[in-house]
Amino acid sequence: MATRVLGQTGGRRRRRFLLAPIVLVLLLALLVISSASGVLPGSPSSFESGNDPTLGLGNMVVTTAGNTDWESVVGEAGYVHLPDTAASNSDDSFTPGSKQDEVCPTIEGHKNPPKDDFTDVASFTEKNATTGDVYLYGATIRYASNGNASENIELKQGTSGECAGSPGLLERTPGDKLIAIDYLGGGSAPEFHVLTWVASGPCFVSNHPAPCWGATVLELDPAEAEGGVNASPITAADNPISGVALKAGQFAEFGVNLSDADIIPPGACKGFSQTIWESRSAGSSFVSSTKDISIDNHDINTCASVTVTKVGSDGGSQAGAEFTLYEGADTTGTPVGTCTVDAAGDCVNDDGTTDFPPSFAELQPGQYTIDETVVPAGYDPDPDLPFTFTLAESQNLELEFTDILQTGAITIVKTAKHADPNSSPNLVAGFTVTDSDDGTHTTSTDADGNACVDGLPPGEATVSETGPPAGYSAGPDVTVTVAGNTTCTNADGVVASFENIPLTDLTVSVDSQVDGGTASTITCGSEPTATTDPDGDGSLTLTNLEPNDPDGIVCTIVIDP
Repeated sequence: MATRVLGQTGGRRRRRFLLAPIVLVLLLALLVISSASGVLPGSPSSFESGNDPTLGLGNMVVTTAGNTDWESVVGEAGYVHLPDTAASNSDDSFTPGSKQDEVCPTIEGHKNPPKDDFTDVASFTEKNATTGDVYLYGATIRYASNGNASENIELKQGTSGECAGSPGLLERTPGDKLIAIDYLGGGSAPEFHVLTWVASGPCFVSNHPAPCWGATVLELDPAEAEGGVNASPITAADNPISGVALKAGQFAEFGVNLSDADIIPPGACKGFSQTIWESRSAGSSFVSSTKDISIDNHDINTCASVTVTKVGSDGGSQAGAEFTLYEGADTTGTPVGTCTVDAAGDCVNDDGTTDFPPSFAELQPGQYTIDETVVPAGYDPDPDLPFTFTLAESQNLELEFTDILQTGAITIVKTAKHADPNSSPNLVAGFTVTDSDDGTHTTSTDADGNACVDGLPPGEATVSETGPPAGYSAGPDVTVTVAGNTTCTNADGVVASFENIPLTDLTVSVDSQVDGGTASTITCGSEPTATTDPDGDGSLTLTNLEPNDPDGIVCTIVIDP
């Protein structure tokens, strides 16, 4: 952040200084920067964020034709209203005595003094499309009037996650900003100062160690920030924020050009995901004890982001897949960064600068191309990749890609043993393939004994002959390993070979030459026994015998005279 001095081109009167706190506090007591106009220069909507130059008071309604005020933005994009518990022992507050330099202040229910007790907080953000400047407007309503009201506005990036002891509160992270506002002179002379959370170096409170709010303090001039307190009562009809009548001194508002204040530097993409509104007990001291707090989780930035998730077409894990984001319309553009898919299918930023989601954060609006640069084994990338898209300001784009499982093929080849060379054996047979996912696929060989099944997941598969041709036995099951990216078209799948063996029928018969003269019993191997009829005649037939018994088949015939 460059130091700016009085008289710098552009009319920005900003001073940055590094002083011991006691000297700084004394100096602040002498500085009175009054709001010169009701509208900040460059405000896209001409928002009346300070004391009206004619009426000399803060209010919520438009006082100059063509301008806007709180009545104009309620319910619009960029507007946030937070009702706050008031006059209650359960009001959210930092624990009394908490130091401002704690990374994670604790939060507890606490009753605050009425003049330091928020009942409502409101904010509105907008961007000047021509200059790119980002504007933040804020309003606070207190339970009771406060003559010289003071408050802090903490802008948190949120890149370090939540505080363990204070759920919902984000850790203070280097680069977070603290806008300290003192509505002095009964609210007619607001002062704005900006502190930055630092990981090292001197602290504003000199006897505190880093991390802390740094000793460098930026003073904002009236062209960069202005505000005011209502010097007159506000009727319920003129209060679009809470809809109740207010006494003089209960309402305070401000506007800050975050870009001119170098909080979101022009041309940079920096965002804040949480705003903490804090009332202070005394003016002119940034670190005086905070009282009431309100937590606002609405983003303040112009950055865009992209969240990438990944699945396989078979539902399989895509862990290890990597995506690269490029600037521009193709993958020849400058790489923005990479993310790697975890077991849950979330593509997590590889540089560790942001928690998931998003996968890619702090992106300038514009055109980008994403591609999968590391594809899991056994898969082909989503056919939509590489994918080109355009990000709008503040857009959070969610992308999901599905990799296609590489499938394989099995070629089945069937032959017949001892086939008569003078005649063609019947090689048409039915087969069932059980794949590695226990799916089943049926097919039949053609007259030449060939068949093919594709679209199979990689891995072990079992081929079974379920319909052998007449006169032949089915071959034993064959287990093969299917390779991905093989097809029947290219005939490059694994081969499962079957050889059919001819079958034999056996009949043993007896015939008594004299009817009823003899009776016989026929037994062949382990087959059931056959006996003759009353005439002494009979037979035993065995069918579909395979030539696979080395001892042959022994038949015993007993003739009983």
